[in-house]
Amino acid sequence: MIQIEQILQEILKEILPTPQDLDTINQIIELLKNSLSKKATELNIRYTDIQPQGSTGIKQTHLKDDFDIDLFIGLDYALYKPKYDGLTKNKLKKASKKDFLRLCKDWILKALTGKNFTNPKLLYAEHPYVSINYNYHELIVKVDIVLYFDLDLKYIMENGPITAVDRSPWHGRFVRDNLTAKQKNDVRLLKQFFIANHCYGDKSAVGNIGFIGYSAELLIYHYKDILNLFQNFGNLISTPLDPFNRSLDELKEIHHFQNDALIIIDPIDKNRNVASAISKRAYNYCNYRINQFLNNPKREFFEIKEIEIDTLTDVDNLFVIECLGSNEEIHYTILRDKLYSLCESIKANAEKEFSHAERFGRVEYEIYFEEMNSEYNIILYCESPVINKTFVRKGPSITDYHHSKNFKAKNLAYFEQDGYLWVETQREYSDFLQFLKDFIKDKMPEGMTLINISKAKETQTKSAKKAITVLKHMVMPFL
Repeated sequence: MIQIEQILQEILKEILPTPQDLDTINQIIELLKNSLSKKATELNIRYTDIQPQGSTGIKQTHLKDDFDIDLFIGLDYALYKPKYDGLTKNKLKKASKKDFLRLCKDWILKALTGKNFTNPKLLYAEHPYVSINYNYHELIVKVDIVLYFDLDLKYIMENGPITAVDRSPWHGRFVRDNLTAKQKNDVRLLKQFFIANHCYGDKSAVGNIGFIGYSAELLIYHYKDILNLFQNFGNLISTPLDPFNRSLDELKEIHHFQNDALIIIDPIDKNRNVASAISKRAYNYCNYRINQFLNNPKREFFEIKEIEIDTLTDVDNLFVIECLGSNEEIHYTILRDKLYSLCESIKANAEKEFSHAERFGRVEYEIYFEEMNSEYNIILYCESPVINKTFVRKGPSITDYHHSKNFKAKNLAYFEQDGYLWVETQREYSDFLQFLKDFIKDKMPEGMTLINISKAKETQTKSAKKAITVLKHMVMPFL
């Protein structure tokens, strides 16, 4: 235990932001707030507040050298409510997006001009927001400016938010007010662990989404410190964290929680599971690494390193699809999600024939992307890449006279076995690679360019070789 505490203290010293870091962030925030406030006055735009949220904002749970700023601008919902009254949920969503888009274009983008502001982008997640770089001496600081409706906590508790980000300022206040300075440092250690093990956020290499910052903060809130969390991490699957004291059975009765691997209820919104998007794959791998650390404590579990490039040995059952993002206006999360949907379709069609007969056996996949290079990779495991050119297809029961008659007429080479009719049928595909090439020919997501489909040994990019490492060593052993 003493060894673990010593390692945690050493790592914390290395990841704790310096006073100079904090001063830099505060100076940039004040400059941004002044620019936005000045332009709002010129345009007669009303807002309730401009505050930094996220880990570098009021939470103060960020890591050293993390200067990214999330600046949230509150809007008074009462000013917008009259024109939204009577709208369905979907129409309200569209109307608010339209208003947010107008404010992003007419106000925010026009307020952040000058030589120090570079690479302005209008991006879309739940709704439009502005991303821009601020050049501060030798630093390039990424700033996201997000609009939200400034709602009372009671309103959110009773009705839920209007937009998904309306909760965020309350998240910040909850962390600020409910975590001690030591616990916030434990959050930093936990984030460092998740990042070092490639299971953090929406760029997680393991699973489509890893542990997000707010989930890390709530884990420390519930378990009090990182060591207690690590010792109980394996129980998270069966132990929901709910400040409203509902049992797992009660929570699973709620329809939108039923398929969630982990449950960490948002203290700001009892109907939201903060962990709903966290992949079970990320949890499984982190649980494995935590157990390794507890059994053999070493600094390396917290040290951030690149994923190793696979040596391409023992990859006969692995295949790669290598792509490039061809439209930088499309957010990487949108491309990621489309690739996961494509993979689910590949898996479903590769495992079963149209008749539901077995095809290429078990198929597993993972996606690994590097946003900076715009490289997106699908890595697939196929149990039986080459199969017989024919298969035996099951027909109707012999006692089903009508359907048996039709089956016999269409399949003259039928035979009877175990009370059913059967026929040997020619497969459309007996080679998985050829199936793969034909299947995705017209299914590549918009904004992506295909550069290679091949067996793993013929992989072209370093990022695809990292993808192989992820599937082989960080996913497959824990499925």
